[in-house]
Amino acid sequence: MHRVAVTGMGVICAIGSNTSEYWTSLKDGRGGIGPIQSVDCTNLRFRNGAEVHAFNGNDHFDSKRADFMDRFAQFAVVAAREAVRDAKLEWTSALRSSTAVITGSCLGGQTTEDCGFVDLYRQGRNRVHPLTIPKSMANAAASHICIELGITGPGFTVSTACSSAAHALGLGFWMVRAGVAPLAIAGGSEAPFSFGIMKAWEALRVVSSTTCRPFSRDRNGMILGEGAAILVLESFDMAQARGAPIYGEIVGFGMSSDAGHLTHPSPDGAAMAMQKALADAHLEAAQVEYINAHGTGTEVNDPVEVAAIRTVFGKHADSIAVSSTKSMHGHALGAAAALEAVAAILALHHGVIPPTINFTAPDPACPLDVVPNCSRRADVGYCLSNSFAFGGMNASLAIRRV
Repeated sequence: MHRVAVTGMGVICAIGSNTSEYWTSLKDGRGGIGPIQSVDCTNLRFRNGAEVHAFNGNDHFDSKRADFMDRFAQFAVVAAREAVRDAKLEWTSALRSSTAVITGSCLGGQTTEDCGFVDLYRQGRNRVHPLTIPKSMANAAASHICIELGITGPGFTVSTACSSAAHALGLGFWMVRAGVAPLAIAGGSEAPFSFGIMKAWEALRVVSSTTCRPFSRDRNGMILGEGAAILVLESFDMAQARGAPIYGEIVGFGMSSDAGHLTHPSPDGAAMAMQKALADAHLEAAQVEYINAHGTGTEVNDPVEVAAIRTVFGKHADSIAVSSTKSMHGHALGAAAALEAVAAILALHHGVIPPTINFTAPDPACPLDVVPNCSRRADVGYCLSNSFAFGGMNASLAIRRV
Protein backbone atom coordinates (compact mmCIF):
# COMPACT_ATOMS: atom_id res chain seq x y z
CA MET A 1 0.00 0.00 0.00
CA HIS A 2 1.34 3.39 -1.01
CA ARG A 3 0.76 6.75 0.61
CA VAL A 4 -0.86 9.14 -1.87
CA ALA A 5 0.41 12.70 -2.31
CA VAL A 6 -1.29 15.58 -4.09
CA THR A 7 1.46 17.17 -6.17
CA GLY A 8 -0.42 19.30 -8.67
CA MET A 9 -3.72 21.17 -8.90
CA GLY A 10 -5.44 23.06 -11.67
CA VAL A 11 -8.59 25.16 -11.35
CA ILE A 12 -10.85 27.29 -13.49
CA CYS A 13 -14.11 28.58 -12.08
CA ALA A 14 -16.08 31.73 -11.32
CA ILE A 15 -13.58 32.93 -8.69
CA GLY A 16 -10.31 32.09 -10.39
CA SER A 17 -8.81 31.28 -13.76
CA ASN A 18 -6.07 29.30 -12.02
CA THR A 19 -5.36 27.79 -8.61
CA SER A 20 -3.60 30.86 -7.21
CA GLU A 21 -6.49 33.18 -8.11
CA TYR A 22 -8.95 30.61 -6.75
CA TRP A 23 -7.17 30.39 -3.39
CA THR A 24 -6.91 34.18 -3.08
CA SER A 25 -10.67 34.48 -3.61
CA LEU A 26 -11.39 31.72 -1.09
CA LYS A 27 -9.29 33.15 1.72
CA ASP A 28 -10.55 36.68 1.03
CA GLY A 29 -14.18 35.49 1.00
CA ARG A 30 -14.72 36.91 -2.48
CA GLY A 31 -17.68 35.37 -4.28
CA GLY A 32 -18.26 34.85 -7.99
CA ILE A 33 -22.06 34.79 -7.99
CA GLY A 34 -23.74 37.43 -10.13
CA PRO A 35 -26.11 38.04 -13.03
CA ILE A 36 -25.89 35.33 -15.70
CA GLN A 37 -24.47 36.84 -18.88
CA SER A 38 -24.23 33.90 -21.29
CA VAL A 39 -27.97 33.07 -21.40
CA ASP A 40 -31.09 35.22 -21.75
CA CYS A 41 -32.80 34.71 -18.38
CA THR A 42 -35.99 36.63 -19.21
CA ASN A 43 -38.10 33.49 -19.01
CA LEU A 44 -36.36 32.00 -15.98
CA ARG A 45 -37.27 32.34 -12.31
CA PHE A 46 -33.62 32.89 -11.40
CA ARG A 47 -31.07 35.30 -12.84
CA ASN A 48 -27.85 34.62 -10.93
CA GLY A 49 -25.10 32.07 -11.40
CA ALA A 50 -21.37 31.54 -10.92
CA GLU A 51 -20.01 31.75 -14.46
CA VAL A 52 -16.48 31.67 -15.81
CA HIS A 53 -16.44 35.06 -17.51
CA ALA A 54 -14.35 36.01 -20.55
CA PHE A 55 -13.53 32.37 -21.35
CA ASN A 56 -13.04 31.66 -25.04
CA GLY A 57 -11.96 28.21 -26.12
CA ASN A 58 -10.04 29.66 -29.05
CA ASP A 59 -7.70 31.33 -26.56
CA HIS A 60 -6.65 27.88 -25.34
CA PHE A 61 -7.00 25.61 -28.38
CA ASP A 62 -6.57 25.93 -32.11
CA SER A 63 -9.90 26.54 -33.83
CA LYS A 64 -10.21 23.01 -35.24
CA ARG A 65 -9.68 21.37 -31.85
CA ALA A 66 -11.88 23.88 -30.04
CA ASP A 67 -14.71 22.96 -32.41
CA PHE A 68 -14.37 19.32 -31.28
CA MET A 69 -14.85 20.22 -27.61
CA ASP A 70 -17.83 21.21 -25.51
CA ARG A 71 -17.13 23.91 -22.93
CA PHE A 72 -17.01 21.34 -20.09
CA ALA A 73 -14.20 19.43 -21.82
CA GLN A 74 -12.30 22.64 -22.55
CA PHE A 75 -12.42 23.50 -18.86
CA ALA A 76 -11.08 20.05 -17.95
CA VAL A 77 -8.09 20.24 -20.28
CA VAL A 78 -7.22 23.78 -19.18
CA ALA A 79 -7.25 22.65 -15.54
CA ALA A 80 -5.29 19.47 -16.34
CA ARG A 81 -2.59 21.51 -18.10
CA GLU A 82 -2.13 23.63 -14.98
CA ALA A 83 -2.12 20.61 -12.66
CA VAL A 84 0.55 18.82 -14.66
CA ARG A 85 2.73 21.95 -14.87
CA ASP A 86 2.26 22.44 -11.14
CA ALA A 87 3.36 18.87 -10.41
CA LYS A 88 6.54 19.36 -12.50
CA LEU A 89 6.02 15.99 -14.14
CA GLU A 90 8.65 14.61 -16.50
CA TRP A 91 6.90 12.22 -18.83
CA THR A 92 8.40 8.93 -19.95
CA SER A 93 6.75 6.34 -22.17
CA ALA A 94 6.40 4.03 -19.16
CA LEU A 95 4.69 6.72 -17.07
CA ARG A 96 2.34 7.65 -19.91
CA SER A 97 1.31 4.03 -20.37
CA SER A 98 0.55 3.49 -16.67
CA THR A 99 -1.00 6.80 -15.57
CA ALA A 100 -4.76 6.80 -14.93
CA VAL A 101 -7.06 9.62 -16.03
CA ILE A 102 -10.39 9.73 -14.18
CA THR A 103 -12.87 12.55 -14.62
CA GLY A 104 -16.29 13.24 -13.17
CA SER A 105 -19.20 15.05 -14.79
CA CYS A 106 -22.88 15.21 -14.01
CA LEU A 107 -24.05 16.57 -17.36
CA GLY A 108 -21.23 15.98 -19.83
CA GLY A 109 -21.77 17.97 -23.00
CA GLN A 110 -25.48 18.60 -22.65
CA THR A 111 -24.92 22.22 -23.66
CA THR A 112 -23.99 20.87 -27.09
CA GLU A 113 -27.10 18.69 -27.09
CA ASP A 114 -29.22 21.67 -26.10
CA CYS A 115 -27.92 23.60 -29.11
CA GLY A 116 -28.84 20.64 -31.31
CA PHE A 117 -32.38 20.60 -29.95
CA VAL A 118 -32.71 24.31 -30.74
CA ASP A 119 -31.60 23.63 -34.30
CA LEU A 120 -34.03 20.73 -34.71
CA TYR A 121 -37.13 21.85 -32.89
CA ARG A 122 -37.00 25.65 -32.82
CA GLN A 123 -35.17 26.45 -36.05
CA GLY A 124 -36.71 23.54 -37.96
CA ARG A 125 -33.39 22.42 -39.41
CA ASN A 126 -32.97 18.85 -40.52
CA ARG A 127 -29.47 18.29 -39.19
CA VAL A 128 -27.34 19.04 -36.15
CA HIS A 129 -23.64 19.79 -35.73
CA PRO A 130 -21.71 16.78 -37.10
CA LEU A 131 -19.63 16.59 -33.93
CA THR A 132 -22.61 16.51 -31.55
CA ILE A 133 -21.90 12.97 -30.32
CA PRO A 134 -18.15 13.33 -29.60
CA LYS A 135 -18.76 16.75 -28.02
CA SER A 136 -21.64 15.62 -25.80
CA MET A 137 -20.29 12.29 -24.51
CA ALA A 138 -19.52 12.46 -20.79
CA ASN A 139 -16.10 10.86 -21.22
CA ALA A 140 -14.96 13.60 -23.62
CA ALA A 141 -13.04 15.38 -20.83
CA ALA A 142 -11.04 12.25 -19.93
CA SER A 143 -10.43 11.48 -23.60
CA HIS A 144 -9.17 14.98 -24.38
CA ILE A 145 -6.86 14.96 -21.34
CA CYS A 146 -5.39 11.65 -22.54
CA ILE A 147 -4.93 13.08 -26.05
CA GLU A 148 -3.42 16.29 -24.71
CA LEU A 149 -0.85 14.47 -22.56
CA GLY A 150 -0.32 11.33 -24.63
CA ILE A 151 -1.54 9.12 -21.80
CA THR A 152 -2.38 5.54 -22.79
CA GLY A 153 -3.08 4.11 -19.33
CA PRO A 154 -6.56 3.61 -17.84
CA GLY A 155 -8.99 6.41 -18.67
CA PHE A 156 -12.64 6.66 -17.72
CA THR A 157 -15.41 8.92 -16.46
CA VAL A 158 -17.64 8.70 -13.40
CA SER A 159 -21.12 10.22 -13.43
CA THR A 160 -22.81 10.23 -10.02
CA ALA A 161 -24.51 13.61 -10.19
CA CYS A 162 -22.96 16.07 -7.72
CA SER A 163 -20.59 13.46 -6.25
CA SER A 164 -18.99 12.68 -9.62
CA ALA A 165 -15.64 14.36 -8.98
CA ALA A 166 -15.43 12.94 -5.45
CA HIS A 167 -15.84 9.43 -6.81
CA ALA A 168 -13.27 10.17 -9.52
CA LEU A 169 -10.77 11.39 -6.91
CA GLY A 170 -11.54 8.52 -4.56
CA LEU A 171 -11.03 5.92 -7.25
CA GLY A 172 -7.81 7.61 -8.36
CA PHE A 173 -6.63 7.60 -4.74
CA TRP A 174 -7.41 3.90 -4.36
CA MET A 175 -5.66 3.03 -7.65
CA VAL A 176 -2.46 4.81 -6.64
CA ARG A 177 -2.59 3.48 -3.09
CA ALA A 178 -2.98 -0.09 -4.35
CA GLY A 179 -0.18 0.27 -6.90
CA VAL A 180 -2.52 -0.20 -9.86
CA ALA A 181 -1.24 3.12 -11.23
CA PRO A 182 1.75 5.17 -10.05
CA LEU A 183 -0.02 8.39 -10.97
CA ALA A 184 -3.64 9.51 -11.38
CA ILE A 185 -4.93 12.69 -12.98
CA ALA A 186 -8.39 13.06 -11.50
CA GLY A 187 -11.13 15.62 -10.93
CA GLY A 188 -14.25 16.97 -12.58
CA SER A 189 -15.67 19.55 -14.96
CA GLU A 190 -19.07 21.03 -15.77
CA ALA A 191 -20.68 23.70 -17.97
CA PRO A 192 -24.44 23.89 -17.24
CA PHE A 193 -25.29 27.34 -18.56
CA SER A 194 -27.64 26.72 -21.46
CA PHE A 195 -31.32 27.57 -21.50
CA GLY A 196 -32.70 24.02 -21.60
CA ILE A 197 -30.56 22.81 -18.71
CA MET A 198 -31.39 25.88 -16.65
CA LYS A 199 -35.09 25.34 -17.31
CA ALA A 200 -34.72 21.79 -16.02
CA TRP A 201 -33.09 23.04 -12.82
CA GLU A 202 -35.79 25.68 -12.47
CA ALA A 203 -38.42 22.94 -12.52
CA LEU A 204 -36.87 21.34 -9.43
CA ARG A 205 -37.48 24.52 -7.40
CA VAL A 206 -34.09 24.28 -5.69
CA VAL A 207 -32.26 27.22 -7.33
CA SER A 208 -32.11 30.48 -5.39
CA SER A 209 -33.52 33.66 -6.86
CA THR A 210 -30.88 35.64 -4.94
CA THR A 211 -27.65 33.98 -3.80
CA CYS A 212 -26.27 30.91 -2.04
CA ARG A 213 -26.43 31.14 1.78
CA PRO A 214 -25.38 27.73 3.15
CA PHE A 215 -26.53 27.02 6.72
CA SER A 216 -28.06 30.49 7.05
CA ARG A 217 -31.61 30.74 8.39
CA ASP A 218 -32.78 32.67 5.34
CA ARG A 219 -31.18 30.37 2.72
CA ASN A 220 -33.44 29.75 -0.25
CA GLY A 221 -31.57 27.48 -2.60
CA MET A 222 -28.42 26.66 -4.52
CA ILE A 223 -26.72 28.67 -7.25
CA LEU A 224 -25.45 26.93 -10.38
CA GLY A 225 -21.73 27.19 -11.10
CA GLU A 226 -19.33 25.96 -13.74
CA GLY A 227 -15.67 25.16 -14.18
CA ALA A 228 -13.17 22.39 -13.50
CA ALA A 229 -10.59 21.22 -11.02
CA ILE A 230 -8.02 18.53 -11.75
CA LEU A 231 -5.54 17.04 -9.25
CA VAL A 232 -2.36 15.04 -9.73
CA LEU A 233 -2.20 12.12 -7.29
CA GLU A 234 0.92 10.02 -7.02
CA SER A 235 2.85 7.69 -4.79
CA PHE A 236 4.29 9.67 -1.89
CA ASP A 237 7.64 7.92 -2.33
CA MET A 238 7.78 8.80 -6.02
CA ALA A 239 6.87 12.41 -5.29
CA GLN A 240 9.60 12.72 -2.65
CA ALA A 241 12.18 11.02 -4.83
CA ARG A 242 11.69 13.47 -7.68
CA GLY A 243 11.46 16.51 -5.38
CA ALA A 244 7.87 17.32 -6.35
CA PRO A 245 5.78 19.87 -4.45
CA ILE A 246 3.45 18.07 -2.02
CA TYR A 247 0.36 20.03 -1.03
CA GLY A 248 -1.31 17.37 1.04
CA GLU A 249 -2.05 13.69 1.35
CA ILE A 250 -5.31 11.89 0.67
CA VAL A 251 -5.58 9.27 3.39
CA GLY A 252 -9.11 7.88 3.10
CA PHE A 253 -12.19 7.61 0.94
CA GLY A 254 -15.70 6.49 1.82
CA MET A 255 -18.87 6.16 -0.21
CA SER A 256 -22.42 4.97 0.32
CA SER A 257 -25.84 4.84 -1.29
CA ASP A 258 -28.99 6.08 0.44
CA ALA A 259 -31.18 3.49 -1.28
CA GLY A 260 -34.03 5.87 -0.59
CA HIS A 261 -35.43 8.98 -2.23
CA LEU A 262 -33.89 10.24 -5.48
CA THR A 263 -33.79 13.91 -4.47
CA HIS A 264 -34.29 14.00 -0.68
CA PRO A 265 -30.97 13.22 1.09
CA SER A 266 -30.61 10.80 3.98
CA PRO A 267 -28.55 11.67 7.07
CA ASP A 268 -27.81 7.97 7.49
CA GLY A 269 -26.27 7.65 4.03
CA ALA A 270 -24.19 10.81 4.46
CA ALA A 271 -23.00 9.65 7.87
CA MET A 272 -22.02 6.25 6.48
CA ALA A 273 -19.82 7.84 3.80
CA MET A 274 -17.97 9.90 6.42
CA GLN A 275 -17.61 6.90 8.73
CA LYS A 276 -16.18 4.83 5.89
CA ALA A 277 -13.72 7.59 4.98
CA LEU A 278 -12.51 7.71 8.60
CA ALA A 279 -12.20 3.93 8.76
CA ASP A 280 -10.34 3.82 5.43
CA ALA A 281 -7.91 6.41 6.77
CA HIS A 282 -7.62 4.74 10.20
CA LEU A 283 -8.64 8.06 11.77
CA GLU A 284 -10.43 8.74 15.01
CA ALA A 285 -13.32 11.19 14.74
CA ALA A 286 -11.60 13.52 17.22
CA GLN A 287 -8.68 14.00 14.82
CA VAL A 288 -10.84 15.86 12.26
CA GLU A 289 -10.81 19.62 12.77
CA TYR A 290 -12.33 20.90 9.51
CA ILE A 291 -15.03 19.75 7.11
CA ASN A 292 -15.54 21.24 3.67
CA ALA A 293 -19.28 20.66 3.56
CA HIS A 294 -21.46 19.73 0.62
CA GLY A 295 -23.46 22.76 1.86
CA THR A 296 -25.69 23.59 -1.09
CA GLY A 297 -27.77 26.24 0.66
CA THR A 298 -31.05 24.44 0.04
CA GLU A 299 -33.70 24.22 2.73
CA VAL A 300 -33.45 20.43 2.98
CA ASN A 301 -29.80 19.59 2.32
CA ASP A 302 -28.07 21.69 4.95
CA PRO A 303 -29.82 20.40 8.10
CA VAL A 304 -29.52 16.83 6.80
CA GLU A 305 -25.77 17.23 6.44
CA VAL A 306 -25.53 18.81 9.89
CA ALA A 307 -27.46 15.86 11.36
CA ALA A 308 -25.08 13.45 9.63
CA ILE A 309 -22.02 15.30 10.97
CA ARG A 310 -23.45 15.19 14.50
CA THR A 311 -24.14 11.47 14.13
CA VAL A 312 -20.52 10.78 13.17
CA PHE A 313 -18.72 13.22 15.48
CA GLY A 314 -21.06 13.55 18.45
CA LYS A 315 -20.00 16.24 20.92
CA HIS A 316 -16.76 16.78 18.97
CA ALA A 317 -18.87 18.33 16.17
CA ASP A 318 -18.97 21.51 18.30
CA SER A 319 -15.19 21.82 17.88
CA ILE A 320 -15.10 21.30 14.09
CA ALA A 321 -15.04 24.20 11.64
CA VAL A 322 -17.49 23.48 8.82
CA SER A 323 -17.63 25.73 5.77
CA SER A 324 -19.24 25.64 2.34
CA THR A 325 -17.22 27.16 -0.47
CA LYS A 326 -20.24 26.80 -2.76
CA SER A 327 -21.21 30.17 -1.31
CA MET A 328 -18.38 31.56 -3.46
CA HIS A 329 -17.98 29.34 -6.55
CA GLY A 330 -21.55 28.13 -6.76
CA HIS A 331 -22.64 24.54 -7.18
CA ALA A 332 -20.59 23.27 -10.09
CA LEU A 333 -22.42 19.92 -10.06
CA GLY A 334 -20.02 17.20 -11.28
CA ALA A 335 -17.02 19.50 -10.79
CA ALA A 336 -18.02 20.68 -7.31
CA ALA A 337 -16.24 17.98 -5.32
CA ALA A 338 -12.94 18.59 -7.09
CA LEU A 339 -13.13 22.35 -6.52
CA GLU A 340 -13.90 21.66 -2.86
CA ALA A 341 -11.12 19.09 -2.49
CA VAL A 342 -8.65 21.70 -3.76
CA ALA A 343 -10.11 24.20 -1.26
CA ALA A 344 -9.71 21.69 1.58
CA ILE A 345 -6.15 20.76 0.62
CA LEU A 346 -5.11 24.40 0.38
CA ALA A 347 -6.84 25.20 3.67
CA LEU A 348 -4.61 22.65 5.41
CA HIS A 349 -1.53 23.65 3.40
CA HIS A 350 -1.84 27.36 4.20
CA GLY A 351 -3.41 27.09 7.65
CA VAL A 352 -6.45 29.14 6.63
CA ILE A 353 -10.05 27.89 6.66
CA PRO A 354 -12.15 29.48 3.91
CA PRO A 355 -15.46 30.96 5.05
CA THR A 356 -19.11 30.38 4.33
CA ILE A 357 -19.98 33.77 2.86
CA ASN A 358 -23.42 35.39 2.45
CA PHE A 359 -24.25 34.18 5.95
CA THR A 360 -26.79 36.39 7.72
CA ALA A 361 -28.30 34.52 10.67
CA PRO A 362 -27.80 31.19 12.47
CA ASP A 363 -30.37 28.46 11.88
CA PRO A 364 -31.31 26.38 14.95
CA ALA A 365 -31.51 23.40 12.56
CA CYS A 366 -27.82 23.86 11.64
CA PRO A 367 -26.00 24.19 14.98
CA LEU A 368 -22.36 24.11 13.83
CA ASP A 369 -19.43 26.51 13.55
CA VAL A 370 -19.86 27.41 9.88
CA VAL A 371 -17.00 29.96 9.72
CA PRO A 372 -19.36 32.77 8.75
CA ASN A 373 -18.22 35.37 6.20
CA CYS A 374 -14.53 35.64 7.13
CA SER A 375 -11.70 33.14 6.76
CA ARG A 376 -9.90 31.93 9.87
CA ARG A 377 -6.32 31.05 10.72
CA ALA A 378 -6.14 27.48 11.95
CA ASP A 379 -3.46 24.78 11.92
CA VAL A 380 -5.55 21.79 10.92
CA GLY A 381 -4.08 18.31 10.66
CA TYR A 382 -6.99 16.41 9.13
CA CYS A 383 -10.18 17.30 7.32
CA LEU A 384 -13.03 15.76 5.36
CA SER A 385 -14.46 16.96 2.07
CA ASN A 386 -18.10 15.89 1.64
CA SER A 387 -20.23 15.35 -1.46
CA PHE A 388 -23.82 14.13 -1.39
CA ALA A 389 -25.66 13.76 -4.69
CA PHE A 390 -29.12 13.28 -6.13
CA GLY A 391 -29.82 9.58 -6.33
CA GLY A 392 -28.36 9.13 -2.85
CA MET A 393 -24.75 8.84 -4.06
CA ASN A 394 -22.54 9.93 -1.14
CA ALA A 395 -18.75 10.36 -0.98
CA SER A 396 -16.26 11.71 1.51
CA LEU A 397 -12.51 12.26 1.18
CA ALA A 398 -10.15 12.33 4.17
CA ILE A 399 -7.15 14.63 3.77
CA ARG A 400 -4.00 15.12 5.87
CA ARG A 401 -1.74 18.15 6.10
CA VAL A 402 1.85 17.46 5.06
